[in-house]
Amino acid sequence: MQAKHQRMKHVKIILTSVTYLLICACDYGTQKKYDDTPTSGTINISVDATFANIMRVELDTFHALYKHARVNARYCTESEAFKDLINDTARVIVASRKLNDQELQYFKQRNLTPREVHIAIDAIAFIVHPDNEDSVLGNSQIKKMLSGEITDWKQVSEKNTSGQVVMVFDNVNSSTALYARDSINKGAPIKGNVFARNTFEDVINYVSENKNAIGVVGVSYISDPDDPTQLSFITKTRVIAIKNEKDATRYKPYQAYVAQGLYPYTRNVYMISREARSGLGTGVSGFVSSYNGQLIIKKMGIMPATQFARVGGFRNNN
Repeated sequence: MQAKHQRMKHVKIILTSVTYLLICACDYGTQKKYDDTPTSGTINISVDATFANIMRVELDTFHALYKHARVNARYCTESEAFKDLINDTARVIVASRKLNDQELQYFKQRNLTPREVHIAIDAIAFIVHPDNEDSVLGNSQIKKMLSGEITDWKQVSEKNTSGQVVMVFDNVNSSTALYARDSINKGAPIKGNVFARNTFEDVINYVSENKNAIGVVGVSYISDPDDPTQLSFITKTRVIAIKNEKDATRYKPYQAYVAQGLYPYTRNVYMISREARSGLGTGVSGFVSSYNGQLIIKKMGIMPATQFARVGGFRNNN
């Protein structure tokens, strides 16, 4: 009887030990899977390169505030960013569109509900060489350049010197090029003398050296007055004003004109997270959409989602 009691005691000890080990294993697995908080840990995010200069400042500030957080950003095309989100190689992405139906269905099948946070309204700017005779273009003229109907500056105005129109993008698959195709050109292929450089800096440099070129860039790359690199760019190029052809009013992509809907070429910017909890991805998105994060966006020259706007920002004589 005593021996039986001893065996039962040993069984209880073994079961208790096994249960404890299983609990520890579960806890360890949880810790390995969720080893970050909104202000600590390490994650990867992917950012549409159009917004690289904005997110670099946002992340530098975030890292300065939260010493135990490390957000590794990959700057790429928008389509690559969405692939990273789907493949779970990026916890958060920054893009100029929301998830489409197919992407939403993918996450729904995996019982995930991505969070989409509106952080800004971006504008697409058109820049030319300072010696270009045109400082104003109409919506229809921009569209005709993209469709290949206007191929010479003489077609824009008889006062212009003849020269082949050269439209320059940063990347054929960039969100800027896709916006020009889908929103301005209504989904039709971009034609004419159009080519892509490697970066936005390359676009601005090319335009500054070629009188017949017209560059298509995100406005944040030319609108931060405190960035000496941008200041050198905008002294070598000129931002085109877009004319409303109904009443001849003209607008540059200033924040206030973007906010009022007067400047025609705008798009929303989102941070999209696949987190199913409050982790570091949520912390970063929360910071960028917070008062301080929005002030950074405002300073960079695009329209913050929740802050007031200003008129101005391009330091040149035009």
